[in-house]
Amino acid sequence: MKLGPHLHRIGNDIVAVYLIETEEGVTVVDAGLSGLWPELVAELSAMGRSLSDIRGLILTHGDTDHLGFAERLRRDHGVPIYVHGADAARARGEFKPKASFGKIKVGATAGFLWYAARKGGLRTTYLTEVTDVTDGQVLDLPGAPRVIGMPGHSPGSIAVHVPVADAVFVGDALTTRHVLTGVQGPQPAPFTDDPAQALASLARIEDLPVTWILPGHGIPWNAGVREAVRQIRTVAEVG
Repeated sequence: MKLGPHLHRIGNDIVAVYLIETEEGVTVVDAGLSGLWPELVAELSAMGRSLSDIRGLILTHGDTDHLGFAERLRRDHGVPIYVHGADAARARGEFKPKASFGKIKVGATAGFLWYAARKGGLRTTYLTEVTDVTDGQVLDLPGAPRVIGMPGHSPGSIAVHVPVADAVFVGDALTTRHVLTGVQGPQPAPFTDDPAQALASLARIEDLPVTWILPGHGIPWNAGVREAVRQIRTVAEVG
């Protein structure tokens, strides 16, 4: 799906992966679930591109529903995988967080688990090699993505600001569709290690002059970063 001149999405509102395209090639943000591989190939083809045009893949964090096809890209196509150093062990499968489900609705949770299972989410291929990134780093990749540290969901959660795409990619620093309840709109993401820290980290993107907030789960948001952050804080206060 084309969202803008330099911006594409594969997957859906349950699990999403993003592609940034410039003349220099393609940068991928997150790798979703392994079963999204055919969609990746098809979207590249529709763009007039191929796997050989991918210059790098950035992980917003190291959770399994973002690792998807990352190792396949690295191993079979030589694509470097970038992740914050604090989540590198998570991405390699050396540290596995305990899931904290919180509020759930049976139908929404079952839908998420069914989709994840259908797209290969029951088996994770962890990374064997990663390249660490740090807060503030601008990567030498198409779109010149800038890393913004967003600890809370995980210690190494990041947002990725790409001015040419008029977007910030936020992973699970926030969500616009709660995968366990089905509730729509900007809100804290489930499975968050430190909810208070995650909420505080939102100040780091609040003033970004971008049209798109692109979460790992939920619809793309284009009603302003400040408004999204305001709504999330309201939801968090209500509990």
